[in-house]
Amino acid sequence: MEENCYLLVHFTGESPNGEQVYFSLSRDGLHFEDQNGGEPVLRSTIGEGGVRDPFILRSKIDGKFYIIATDLRIASGKGWGVAQNEGSRKMVIWTSDDLVRWSEPWFFDTALEGAGCVWAPEAAYDSERDAYLVFWASKMDIGGGHRKQKIYRAYTRDFKTFSEPVLYIEKGDDVIDTTVIHENGVFYRFSKDETTKRIIMDCGRDLIGEFTEIHSEALASLPGVEGPIAFLRHDGAWCLMVDQFAKGLGYLPLVTRDLKSGRFETLERGEYDLGKSIKRHGSILKITQDEYARVAAAYGLEPAAV
Repeated sequence: MEENCYLLVHFTGESPNGEQVYFSLSRDGLHFEDQNGGEPVLRSTIGEGGVRDPFILRSKIDGKFYIIATDLRIASGKGWGVAQNEGSRKMVIWTSDDLVRWSEPWFFDTALEGAGCVWAPEAAYDSERDAYLVFWASKMDIGGGHRKQKIYRAYTRDFKTFSEPVLYIEKGDDVIDTTVIHENGVFYRFSKDETTKRIIMDCGRDLIGEFTEIHSEALASLPGVEGPIAFLRHDGAWCLMVDQFAKGLGYLPLVTRDLKSGRFETLERGEYDLGKSIKRHGSILKITQDEYARVAAAYGLEPAAV
């Protein structure tokens, strides 16, 4: 099964319909076409009635596709302060066998005592434990009237039953929006430093073991970004996309052939095309030609009823 096409799953912003799940397709990982007439493919009907930061995966355990997302709708007028300190403590989950027919959504309630929010959930397969490590950001009370964003984690095999959440990442500054990739026995993590508004990276050989920071001049010199996406393109280059939220410009691609070096080349505007809509914090799944054709046939032209 050769996976040489790409599905970008994302939201578009704080507009009335923006905080839902959108699909875009690509054959090279750099040029994308909006699906479903630029309308959402999935809409959350539970919780806050909207989702942000959707993450899609193909399970190595049961072969199904899963989307996990932040239960949050800023467009409802709640405001960022409330969203961080008194927001949803749940994530929204869908599953599908074919990327077209999706289940009704359900919740994972982290039940993390004192959590102000559950943001940007993602998952990485842990082959040593044959389970998925699901991780997310929660703003926690650290005493003295202060709260801090940290990354928490839990294991699951079916995205319905989870282990007890525990602390995964804590930095000197607030940290959110972690994503993980794997290459040659090494896990690479990219996260957003919420204080400097830059992406930081580290690496380790055990998904829940010790990680070592990798300095990247390219990332250190790129402020006002979040929501990193990292994936291996079919040409052997790694692509790191960062959401330029501060400028409202959506995703910017950077590429490297040597992750451990921390060196990235920022692509020029003419080298990529992410489609008509602004792409906000999402994820990319590598898919086959047949899967590309199936999604395009279902959503490619006119908006479908969702």
